Amino acid sequence: MTNAPASLGQETWPGVEIWRGGVNTWDCDEMGHMNVRFYVVRAMEGLVGLAAEMGLPHAFAPHANATLVVREHHIRFLKEAHAGAPLHMLGGVIEIGASEAKLLQLLVHSATGELAATFQTTVAHVTPREGEAFPWPTIVRERAKGLMVEIPERAQARSVDLSPAVPQASLDRAEALGLARISLGALGAGESDVFGRMRAEQFIGRVSDGIGAFIAPLRDIVAEAAETPPGRVGGAVLEYRIVYLAWPRLGDRLEVRSGLIGSEGRIMRCAHWLLNPDTGQAWATSTVSAITFDLDARKAVAISPAAATKLAERSVVGLGL
Repeated sequence: MTNAPASLGQETWPGVEIWRGGVNTWDCDEMGHMNVRFYVVRAMEGLVGLAAEMGLPHAFAPHANATLVVREHHIRFLKEAHAGAPLHMLGGVIEIGASEAKLLQLLVHSATGELAATFQTTVAHVTPREGEAFPWPTIVRERAKGLMVEIPERAQARSVDLSPAVPQASLDRAEALGLARISLGALGAGESDVFGRMRAEQFIGRVSDGIGAFIAPLRDIVAEAAETPPGRVGGAVLEYRIVYLAWPRLGDRLEVRSGLIGSEGRIMRCAHWLLNPDTGQAWATSTVSAITFDLDARKAVAISPAAATKLAERSVVGLGL
């Protein structure tokens, strides 16, 4: 497959095709669009395709001698995807080091060429079961040269900081900061990959499952103080940064703690920590930018000065990754 830009209409994006499909009805949530977890499902399936393009066609097979593990995701959600929408994904290599690489994945609306979402995905080349990093083989380095891409403006970070992460997450710190528990459970059958590690979409999925009770009062503050209060209120995520620190295995317990970092313009910024309630250590940590959504007008609700003041009272000083 050649590394030629793919275009439809006025849109032109870099990369080779690594996935194609669409949106199922069961992929959509109460907001009427594809839920965030299924964007990550597509990204992980696309990663299999990109690994093959890089010379690792069996990286995710049970008999693999090497695989890729995700260290970090930066995701921008750009245009809603509804049931029945055809989608495809393009991928390329942004940069490659000794045993890690930063990859670009672009999820595209096939009918229009518009971007649905973008991913900057940092991966490590590791042993399949122990997860120990080791250098890329020569074939990967050679193929990476033909897959190099630049990050389009639409895929660059806008409302989250991508500077080197220094995670602060732990159960003790969550308790000290008074972060809300929004999810508690354990990794079950069907939620891990062929090597026994948690599937990546489980993190963002468990946040999505538990977010309602945490975010609803914050959305109400924004909606009630709006210049024109919306009739039906929902929410949408604009941007995510997820740093994966360790990978739960079957039976490991999982707890998500969340807090409001602050607000600016129309955006609320939150942090979500995936923790091990037995050890207190962090499995993963994230920061996210989200909006209050007018479900009838299908647009963001601006945060008024009055709402900003109330949100500031609920913000957690010092909260981050």
